[in-house]
Amino acid sequence: MNVQPIKQRFGIIGASPLLDRAIEIAAQVAPTDLSVLISGESGSGKEVMPQIVHAFSARKHGPYIAVNCGAIPEGTIDSELFGHEKGSFTGAHEARKGYFEVANNGTIFLDEVGELPLSTQVRLLRVLETGEFIRVGSSKAQKTNVRVTAATNVDMMQAVQRGKFREDLYYRLNTVPIHVPALRERKEDIHLLFRWFAQEAASRYKAPPITLTDEARQLLAAYRWPGNVRQLRNLTEQMSVIEKERTITGETLRHYLPAETTALVPAGHGGGDVNGHGEGINERELIFKFLFDMKKDLNALKEQVNAISGGHARVAQPAPPSYPENVLISPEPGMSIRMPAPMDEDIEHTEVEESLSLEDKERELIRKALAKHRGRRKKAAQELGISERTLYRKIKEWNIA
Repeated sequence: MNVQPIKQRFGIIGASPLLDRAIEIAAQVAPTDLSVLISGESGSGKEVMPQIVHAFSARKHGPYIAVNCGAIPEGTIDSELFGHEKGSFTGAHEARKGYFEVANNGTIFLDEVGELPLSTQVRLLRVLETGEFIRVGSSKAQKTNVRVTAATNVDMMQAVQRGKFREDLYYRLNTVPIHVPALRERKEDIHLLFRWFAQEAASRYKAPPITLTDEARQLLAAYRWPGNVRQLRNLTEQMSVIEKERTITGETLRHYLPAETTALVPAGHGGGDVNGHGEGINERELIFKFLFDMKKDLNALKEQVNAISGGHARVAQPAPPSYPENVLISPEPGMSIRMPAPMDEDIEHTEVEESLSLEDKERELIRKALAKHRGRRKKAAQELGISERTLYRKIKEWNIA
């Protein structure tokens, strides 16, 4: 199949075989009514695939509705998707149609479908299997004829194993899988995209387009791009506006690329999205925070023990930053961490052993973040490095005031 006309129609830049294959599958499955699940990292361009599916389907003249499931609070998502009756809850002053009702005879795109709460997943499964839904506050089933496409940047099988996503719904959505490659998987497209974004920025800001030296091109291709196409676009626009010299050298480019120790995640790590990123990263960051807090607490406890014993117990010197033989980490809730102080044979020694619950520590961090930002959940979620929806769920689950 010649995918070039599709690329031109939807403004897709790239010549990667992996990208061409994803476009080809989207065009081939479009004439059917099969559900499509699009996977790929955040910023890789997943949102264009359901548009291709809709445009080449028999539903192309019907409505197309894109819904970001991760941006809708858990308490209102059922109403948004399936509608509600007047008086069904506080603030429901009139009946309202949901997206599935509005998108009848069209296509609905559920972005971040992995963020749906389990109760909503049951409702969605019924729509997919029978075409029926019930408004919130109603007992009357209604019919809808909707083509469902969905996208996720999390590892859905891992979510199923953790009980976060229904297995039957996963297989129902995943009738036809489409994987959108990450930018580092299509290195041949990086410079093409850069030139396109540079030309766009030049037209927008009325300046000559920036170009790269050979060293800068190699550096651009070697970078792992955790933010994918979105990150590349932002970086190109920054340099187009800030740099007076229109030729970007490797030295200049390095100032705009985040340090690898802070911006990149090593390949092969398990995690939330299809390449090991996402929610798993947030959990690792929480564990690191717990370790740093624990180290401070242990140092304070050693000083107290020394004071109580009248100076007979000597406080051990702080351990080096990397001390793998003295730090045992269990990734499971209720992990046990032990950090014994270095011992001298002729000195009285006090050993402190502490067992910490990951849930308790996470709950404590959430309380601290909420208190710091005076109950503003969006700010607290940003501070914790988790989505606002995940924070809302944990607050409800643990009844955090």
